[in-house]
Amino acid sequence: MGDVTPATEQPSTPAVDRTAPALPVTPRLIATDLDGTLLRDDKTVSERTIAALAAAEQAGIEVFFVTGRPARWMDVVREHVHGHGLAICANGAAVVDLRNGGRLVDVHPLERTDAVAVAEALREATPGVSFAVERTSGIHYEPRYPPFHLDPGAVIAPVEELLAADNVYARHPILKLLAHHSEQNPDDFLELARKAAGHQAAFTRSSPTALLEISGLGVSKASTLARCCAERGIAPEEVVAFGDMPNDLEMLGWAGTSYAMANAHPSVLAATTHRTDENNEDGVAVAIERILGL
Repeated sequence: MGDVTPATEQPSTPAVDRTAPALPVTPRLIATDLDGTLLRDDKTVSERTIAALAAAEQAGIEVFFVTGRPARWMDVVREHVHGHGLAICANGAAVVDLRNGGRLVDVHPLERTDAVAVAEALREATPGVSFAVERTSGIHYEPRYPPFHLDPGAVIAPVEELLAADNVYARHPILKLLAHHSEQNPDDFLELARKAAGHQAAFTRSSPTALLEISGLGVSKASTLARCCAERGIAPEEVVAFGDMPNDLEMLGWAGTSYAMANAHPSVLAATTHRTDENNEDGVAVAIERILGL
């Protein structure tokens, strides 16, 4: 979900920039994905990366973590927020205050009726799909859906029950509908889903498996980051963004300067202006150090 193991599909050895890029303007904000980007594969933040983030903040550059993870999975970076303390979670569906217990500051939900329509369309388009429903209060999933974490209090039931208007959790906004298929190719599954229901919701992926992340129409990392930047008077050309998977594409395209990790999905490598080392080699820190002239 942006909250799962990073991609393993990648070209042989992408070229990595070894010199600091000539940025059009001095950056005012750094936006970075977490899994497969800032975090190492063991889900830790290296000491080098911690130091680079602190150096950016000391230089007056705000840092935003922009992830597919839900707020409850943000403990891994909670100690490393500076300044504003905010993070963009669930692929843009939520803005959370990490300094205030993960309090929701802003929510852009997937409407229940749209989630129902998407589930019906995907069932018809590709039998064998299973679903999970990520709400502001937690995740619930179908019996055949493979959970990545056993969240306390999760309800296991058919998606029709999980999305029913009289469901006990119905008053809690839906952040994402998740769709998993055990046989589909991940990229083919994404294309199929967009054709089947792209008019109803926003589809993306960040897992190496056939797992789709489905948000409200128009909701993405980019849309929410753009709002956060507008509130601060920060223009796109003043933003440097880092990512590795398709759920980062809109953000990378919106930012004035974009970096793909060496371990990134081919579509990300093709869409970005710069490269940096892979996540296990502290690629985000390497690029920040170059930008700051450290």
